[in-house]
Amino acid sequence: MTLRVLGIDPGLTRCGVGVVDVAPDRSATLVHVGVIRSPIDADPGDRLATIARGIRAVLDAHSPDVAAVERVFAQHNVASVMGTAQVSGIALMLAAERGLPTATHTPSEVKAAITGYGSADKAQVQHMVARVLRLAELPKPADAADALAIALCHAWRRGPVSSGPSPSGATPAQRAWAEAEKKSRVARTKLRNSR
Repeated sequence: MTLRVLGIDPGLTRCGVGVVDVAPDRSATLVHVGVIRSPIDADPGDRLATIARGIRAVLDAHSPDVAAVERVFAQHNVASVMGTAQVSGIALMLAAERGLPTATHTPSEVKAAITGYGSADKAQVQHMVARVLRLAELPKPADAADALAIALCHAWRRGPVSSGPSPSGATPAQRAWAEAEKKSRVARTKLRNSR
């Protein structure tokens, strides 16, 4: 059964949104891609309302089965993190209001799933997203490509990807992602046990 995934790259100035249909064999088709923009000189509440309207419009138009959002992580720019966290919360809330399952994925998880390398740059992600979705042009801006990458990461994560011998249907990038996720779990466990 095909899974329709809404991927969201949260941002207060530019919020990337991408919808993909992913078949059981992990092949994927582009449904929608875009960026929701809010004016930087507007009141923060108005900016969040603009982003919320845009996400609602995508939910209404494309009826995804699940929503995946990039997980907010610590950065040096506190103002940027706050806006990103606020938009992330709105996206998760809007999906939950519709009864959709939600998930979050770190940037390194997404990069590893798409490119096989958790520290890939934005251009590498854009190229691989275009290749996976068989697009004639790169999805632009990078926020839009990131949203598609998040959606693909989530859909592929649901399948039987393992870090052992090549599982049927798993791409090298998917196997690398599974290995990166395994290492991340081990590191988190070590950190918890050291406290």
